[in-house]
Amino acid sequence: MIADLPTPAAPLKIGTRGSPLALAQANETRDRLATAFDLPHEAFSIVVIKTTGDRIIDRPLKEIGGKGLFTREIEEALLSGGIDIAVHSMKDMPVLQPGGLVLDTYLPREDVRDAFISPDFSSIAELAPGAVVGTSSLRRRAQLLHRRPDLTVVEFRGNMQTRLKKLADGVASCTFLAMAGLNRMKIDGVPRTPIDTGDMLPAVAQGAIGIERRGADDRVAQMLAAIHHVPTGQRLAAERAFLARLDGSCETPIAGLAELNGATLTLRGEVLRPDGSVAHSGRREGPVAEGAEMGRDLAAELLATAGPGFFDWHSGTAKV
Repeated sequence: MIADLPTPAAPLKIGTRGSPLALAQANETRDRLATAFDLPHEAFSIVVIKTTGDRIIDRPLKEIGGKGLFTREIEEALLSGGIDIAVHSMKDMPVLQPGGLVLDTYLPREDVRDAFISPDFSSIAELAPGAVVGTSSLRRRAQLLHRRPDLTVVEFRGNMQTRLKKLADGVASCTFLAMAGLNRMKIDGVPRTPIDTGDMLPAVAQGAIGIERRGADDRVAQMLAAIHHVPTGQRLAAERAFLARLDGSCETPIAGLAELNGATLTLRGEVLRPDGSVAHSGRREGPVAEGAEMGRDLAAELLATAGPGFFDWHSGTAKV
């Protein structure tokens, strides 16, 4: 039995970014905890924290610091006691947490695929040479240009609603969103085509929600254990070990996906030049318990194949 469960008078404070998708993820976390412990929603308080990445939307992430831009202020609030837990989109998370914080709780993973979004076309293959594509993801940009170097890519920063408005305004012929976000937001009416992972390998941890806590907070650790989804954790252990060995951030085009089949884990990984001119990929298969080791081993292979300087940045992306 967990002592001192939260109450409406002393609610558990859940920290999150303020986008509609981030709030949907925080609400899902609250709902799962409320169900697990038979608590009212009033026993939880959702605290919105604006991050640097949310405030600066007119420049590529590389220019302002990479992935930590979406987590730093939230983690500072967690360390200071301003919140009790932090809910994150795992594809935004750096592979290392600040001292004193632990990230070991994951909710069931959503659809991992990317979605091709366009009011006029249903696939990348239908785009005419020179067509304008909007994306803020270096991975998607590199994968797209590797497949279609004849296309023009422009920077598409902002939350899901902002990017959809830019598309409606004719800034680009198409863009990409994560199927997970579309599903969690229950957004209808958006013209989408899921892209097979064999055609566009997703970002590491795409579709997964992670919950961060203070390492010394035993009460919260016990509560979160009740909603942790073990298979998602097993998959992310392999993917994030792969990312960590590559020293991946928002500055490097990296894709990775682990899938489970019983006690067997299959990991696919890909690294690309930022301009899409070269791509290297590989895979590993083995026992689930060896997932992290497989991730590190696959990363080492791809690093050796790619050679030094592979990720050197050569920007040709226009901003809109």
